[in-house]
Amino acid sequence: MPQDLVHRERRAGLSARTARGFMADVNTLFWDNGGVILTNGWDRGSRQKAVEKFHLDWADFEDRHELLLNAFECGEATLDEYVRRTVFYRERPFTQEQFKQFMFEQSQAMPEALDFLRQLAKTRRQMHAALNNESLEINEYRIRTFHLRDYFSAFFSSCYLAVRKPDRGIYSLALKITQRDAAECVLIDDRGLNLECAREMGMHTIQFKDVAQLRGELAGLGVTA
Repeated sequence: MPQDLVHRERRAGLSARTARGFMADVNTLFWDNGGVILTNGWDRGSRQKAVEKFHLDWADFEDRHELLLNAFECGEATLDEYVRRTVFYRERPFTQEQFKQFMFEQSQAMPEALDFLRQLAKTRRQMHAALNNESLEINEYRIRTFHLRDYFSAFFSSCYLAVRKPDRGIYSLALKITQRDAAECVLIDDRGLNLECAREMGMHTIQFKDVAQLRGELAGLGVTA
């Protein structure tokens, strides 16, 4: 067969595969933690509960929280510094340890989603890693308490990488460190804004609503338990 004909047939075959929606096999799943497999660690709802329990001034507390949030979740401010700046800048009728314990207690498992992650990780067909925004001490409490090392091979947490979602840098670092192409990866997150940049970089994205929906969308990408 003439060489130019061989080349034309190869190009035609590639075009046909592209037309059929040919895509790279998914080999890596990046998981948000809060709102997917666990409750949020220290979100607005948790802070409102703290204000009610400890009789704080909401406007003052929230203003201080917002000013410290980036440093807190990027590992630049410790938990002790956070509670000192947001709550214990004046005398209180409760201790810092009591307040910190309350913060830790806000973390709870979402059992059905956590069990689905366990099933997927057990197959060892894909790599699973956390990709989340969290402060250092709360993040490590959650890893220990919910045995996340059993499921995740790596933790791309804002407190370790010093950058938060939805900043493009955190997704770029996760891809570089794992040496994965974006097309081979899925980001699972409950917040649409966190998914936008990842999708623009070429990653598959799933906005988590419930386990049945997640299971179905992953199956469509060839990922099953």
